[in-house]
Amino acid sequence: MTLSQAIAPLQERLARSGIAEPRIAALVSGGVDSSVVVHLLCAAGYRPTLFYIQIGMEERGFADCSWEDDLEIVQHLARRYDCPLEVVSLHEEYWASVVQYTIDTVKKGLTPNPDMMCNKLIKFGCFEEKWGHDFDFIATGHYATTCYEGDQLYLSTAPDPVKDQTDFLAQINFAQVSKLLFPTGHLLKSEVRQLAEEAHLLSAKRKDSQGICFLGKVNYNEFIERALGTREGLIIERETGKVLGKHRGYWFHTIGQRKGLGLSGGPWFVVKKNIRRNIILVSQGYDPADQYGEHVVMEQCDFISLDPWSRAASLAAGTAVVVPPAERQPIAVSFKIRHTPEFTRGVLSYDPATGYRIDSTEPIQGIAPGQYAVVYSEDHHLCFGSGMITKGF
Repeated sequence: MTLSQAIAPLQERLARSGIAEPRIAALVSGGVDSSVVVHLLCAAGYRPTLFYIQIGMEERGFADCSWEDDLEIVQHLARRYDCPLEVVSLHEEYWASVVQYTIDTVKKGLTPNPDMMCNKLIKFGCFEEKWGHDFDFIATGHYATTCYEGDQLYLSTAPDPVKDQTDFLAQINFAQVSKLLFPTGHLLKSEVRQLAEEAHLLSAKRKDSQGICFLGKVNYNEFIERALGTREGLIIERETGKVLGKHRGYWFHTIGQRKGLGLSGGPWFVVKKNIRRNIILVSQGYDPADQYGEHVVMEQCDFISLDPWSRAASLAAGTAVVVPPAERQPIAVSFKIRHTPEFTRGVLSYDPATGYRIDSTEPIQGIAPGQYAVVYSEDHHLCFGSGMITKGF
């Protein structure tokens, strides 16, 4: 991958905007992806303003969430490319919108998706409200792309299926995606590393960040323990009622979980949680209905651009068509219920009384209420949007 090849999609997207000198904000973290974003933008002839967002977990007692090393790399990046740098704080907004959401959702016995809320409410929500109005575009290092069908812009998947992050972006709206640039989204991770090494970037060999967006180096279970403490409860086999062991609190476990139960003779899966009695029910597979489902129910599904029905009608008509909910017949899609490289095929339908439902073409394991089902086109190229799962069966 040459530098000119790497910047070609970026140049095409910006040229299509018709803005002669676009004002670009680049959200940088100190990692290799956002560093290469800056490198590509500058190589394409632009001078972005760099933003490093502080979220202030250390102010809440998480001293292991140090940001000094990240900021040092970001400052070096700004000096090298002669880009303005602003270090901005979203401490309170982050805690209220993302961290507290995670704690509250886990406490209800549901499975949260904090990365999705981080993108929707912080990176492209609060940031846009406070600083985004000064810029035409916001560039990030997400592994995602955008594409046009006619004049319609869509969020689309990255060619690297392992790194694709469209499922984490599936709650953003059209106004947000229309301003987003993903300069590295069309690249493989190996190509991003190659460009970073060729440019001698400080972050070229830096390890990828792991886990949930706001935790940094903090283990997820350690964070949950700090927030909710521990409370011993029983692990019971669903089919027999036999007590198999004990756990430290239902909030450490999620439906479909296989690892971390500490039980012998497995594999064991979490199939149900009794929140009131603090009991975890597990199954070894005697009743597949406990572990697998073929139907995902969502009361609401939020679409980023055109929904799949309107997209199909628009392609057929050759012009933009919006299909009202009452006329939406079952339509083939692909989808995900967790962050994996694989897509599952299914049929999306809408009922005014119950909302949206996906009927999968194959049994899917661990449908967890509280998580989000992300809906894609049948060829899983376009990401249409997502809805919170209320039930799976």
